[in-house]
Amino acid sequence: MGTPHILAIANQKGGVGKTTTAVNVAAAFAQRGLRTLLVDLDIQGSASATLGAPAVEGAVDVARVLMEERALDTAMVETRLENLWLAPAGEAMALVDLHLASAFGRERVFERTLRCPGVQSMDVVVVDTAPYLGLLTVNALVAAEKVLIPVSCEYLPMLGLKLLGETLQRLRDRAGAKAEVLGYLLTMVDRRERITTEVEDLLRQRFGAAVFDTVIRANTHHKAAPSHQRTIFEHEAEGGRGREDYDGLASEVMSRLGLIGVRRKPLARRAPATGTAKGRRATG
Repeated sequence: MGTPHILAIANQKGGVGKTTTAVNVAAAFAQRGLRTLLVDLDIQGSASATLGAPAVEGAVDVARVLMEERALDTAMVETRLENLWLAPAGEAMALVDLHLASAFGRERVFERTLRCPGVQSMDVVVVDTAPYLGLLTVNALVAAEKVLIPVSCEYLPMLGLKLLGETLQRLRDRAGAKAEVLGYLLTMVDRRERITTEVEDLLRQRFGAAVFDTVIRANTHHKAAPSHQRTIFEHEAEGGRGREDYDGLASEVMSRLGLIGVRRKPLARRAPATGTAKGRRATG
């Protein structure tokens, strides 16, 4: 399919379902037959933990890739899910912001690591970002073609959207980044709570069609799945609302990216003996 679509999942406010969205939309792409890479740029490494990435001594991870400016495909590992690869964060990720501060072309270090055969063979690259606007997140936004912004049904995440919007505009003006907003995603939606309706109305009035029709409903399975190192598609039974919501979101995202018509495949488990991500490197 040529150059992959780079999609960053970003919001400087934590606790809005950012990692949950990154992991599950990547899994949804994979089950539709898209060669998908999930890059964990969050210092907490939650996406890596959810997919069961093992801590292998001496293995290359995203932190090492960024600090040594290696090709990102040296950190890619196959996961147990067909069509889904992971570039795990690594324990040194907390040090990367400090390293980037003195790096040449510091806003584009991550973008440069993407110029390698393994990454270029992907259809979609989903980037999970840290919940703050530091250099790690700036690198993700500069490299991204599109940005998906999760917003939980609370007032504080709504207030933070102005700052994020201003940051994206500065990156476009000063760094020549694309960083176009693909859409705003309402998460933790509970129709029984008045705040949900109020926040949804405000978001749709302000951003109109940029807000996804699909919303992610409040669901205890979203909290439980990571503790079992599973995506929502593995953890929840067929017909569950979590699966339904992220399947619907994947359809909307694919439509907005122009990826309609990709042949869907079942989400197959490869089930390595350890139950964790495989250590075999991607060959493209």
